[in-house]
Amino acid sequence: MSLATLYSRALCGMDAPLVTVEVHLSNGLPKFTIVGLPETEVRESKDRVHAAILTGHFKFPARRITVNLAPADLPKESGRFDLPIALGILAASGQIPADRLDQYEWAGELSLDGRLCPIRGALAMTYSASRSGRGFVLPEQNAGEAALVQEARVYPAASLLQLCAYLTGQKPWVPYSIQPVDREIMDGYPDMGDVKGQLQAKRALEIAAAGGHSVLMMGPPGTGKSMLARRIPGILPPMTGQEALESAAIQSLGSGSFDLTEWKWRPFRSPHHTASAVALVGGGSTPRPGEISLAMHGVLFLDELPEFDRRVLEVLREPLESGHITISRATRRADFPARFQLVAAMNPCPCGYLGHYAGKCRCTPDQVARYRGKLSGPLLDRIDIQIEVPALPKEDLLLPGSGESSAAVRLRTTAARQRQLDRQNTPNSELGVQGIEKYCSLDAEGRRMLERAMTHLNMSARAYHRILKLARTIADLSGSEPVLGKHVAEAIQYRRMDRH
Repeated sequence: MSLATLYSRALCGMDAPLVTVEVHLSNGLPKFTIVGLPETEVRESKDRVHAAILTGHFKFPARRITVNLAPADLPKESGRFDLPIALGILAASGQIPADRLDQYEWAGELSLDGRLCPIRGALAMTYSASRSGRGFVLPEQNAGEAALVQEARVYPAASLLQLCAYLTGQKPWVPYSIQPVDREIMDGYPDMGDVKGQLQAKRALEIAAAGGHSVLMMGPPGTGKSMLARRIPGILPPMTGQEALESAAIQSLGSGSFDLTEWKWRPFRSPHHTASAVALVGGGSTPRPGEISLAMHGVLFLDELPEFDRRVLEVLREPLESGHITISRATRRADFPARFQLVAAMNPCPCGYLGHYAGKCRCTPDQVARYRGKLSGPLLDRIDIQIEVPALPKEDLLLPGSGESSAAVRLRTTAARQRQLDRQNTPNSELGVQGIEKYCSLDAEGRRMLERAMTHLNMSARAYHRILKLARTIADLSGSEPVLGKHVAEAIQYRRMDRH
């Protein structure tokens, strides 16, 4: 046979479109050509494949070799096509049987000695392959994360020579299976009980965790803002299997692999304030996920919020509303999910001590206004909870810690989140306009209170909707089906930036 056909996968955002790898041998002067819009990494596979075949004691055909990666208009990147190209050459030259090659999909980068090196995005590719009904063959280093897709048939391999032994029947070939460690009880996170005082901040973070709301904490240095933020993943409800799979898939795309010990752990991403817009939302010539996507179903913590470049912060506005980000380039377009919980912290003024009980601040009103003006109104409007975290008196710091543990708080947030899922199949923070009208109806007292707040605080329609969703979460935490006036009153007090 002079023609062999195999299947592999490309990566386009979270999608993994099918790629047909056709290898044709013909007479003529020896030449190795790869067509089908290959990028540099794919074109360089010629040398890797040539060396790997010879190292495995196979014969490299001295003929005209043409490799077609179809569809031709889809850009192909990375070294994952090394394995199907090498197997196609061996099958087309009659050195291995070709009758079983179309039953699998193949991906793997070859080293010069024929070993298979790990690849990026194995979980996303395996999920697509499982829906096609074919097995998926990949390097053994990626087998653990690929096997997280329960319905997938994963076949790991260490080298090209080992794969050929499987295909020729010299070794038995059985699918790989693993049971990931269940991490639903997240005791490895920092405990909320370590935080002294700050009862209002703890209450606000409990509400945020229950409904998936975004939070901005403002206070002097050393009041515990970062400490509180790092304890939010520990009070979030446990991840469902689907959420854990989505989070693992995006981690695989971003970092190249997923650590199985982090299965069902909520991500916590904390980029430095010098991060660029591309680092935050994703991008590059070959689009990769950014911090907002890597924080999928977890927490994105932005400390020292006004120190970020304003243009960088403005790119958060659309993902906060839509829950996804679309990255467009001249030759391709990629969609990444961005369902993250934004938690931000900032000082109240340039020196940081405005409102401190010791009266340290010497900033003028103009300096304070310019500092806070670094955050645009539309961005602040999209943050559900805006609270102050005041400095603790020295007497409170000397008291022994006696706060609630994260486990106790997590029981309440989990129960409240389950009420939301049973009622509307989505967290309150993701309710649309119709969902708000249906599930967030107020009693007479609540309507009067919200009307007065809208008049005196000059709130936008977006702030109005966010107060309703916040009040709905507060009612869920208290076990109340109707949203009462006291729930609305508490929700309004968390819109601090609207009051000032």
